[in-house]
Amino acid sequence: MRHLIGMVLAIVMAGVLFFAGSWGYLRLLRLTAPSVPLSQLPAGGGSLIADHGVLAALIAVAGTGLLAGILVAVPRISPLAAGLPGLLLLGLTALYLVSVRHAVSLIPLKSHSFGAGFEAMLFDGILGAAGLAMIIPAFVPARWRGRGNLAESEATGDSEFISRLAETTESQEPAEDPEPVYQPRAAGSPPSPVHHGPPLS
Repeated sequence: MRHLIGMVLAIVMAGVLFFAGSWGYLRLLRLTAPSVPLSQLPAGGGSLIADHGVLAALIAVAGTGLLAGILVAVPRISPLAAGLPGLLLLGLTALYLVSVRHAVSLIPLKSHSFGAGFEAMLFDGILGAAGLAMIIPAFVPARWRGRGNLAESEATGDSEFISRLAETTESQEPAEDPEPVYQPRAAGSPPSPVHHGPPLS
């Protein structure tokens, strides 16, 4: 069930990345007009807070990164939630390195800002870097085990450790000396040594 929810979250992550992330990234790229040199700062170096379009683009990009970070960092979430979109991004990046035309042809809605922004992220290497970060949980063995199985294994390990420690402690305890045996003696006779153990031959 946990991994099934992870697959649903993977679809959600892919949708957020394609629609919100791509749209916001494209809006941020267009802050500088194409006819203006890239060295010129957006908004003439002034404040962008008054531009609601820029704020919306920043929120879209930041929200996409936040969702990806949660899927990567939270141990309870299945690694499939971040791993599947990460593998998709890495596969598309690898195809882009081999054949640019084929990779671009797989991007839907290129006539809209979503597809154009996704294409821009592919060209700039953003998708490859994001894919590498998102597949990290897949290489952590603890992320594949549920919380119940992990707790059960830890409890079993603790009980085994305690039992072994008890056995070691018992084996190292020194044997107690037997209590001295009182032997009455006749008056005036010297005290006789008391021997503990098997009789002497």
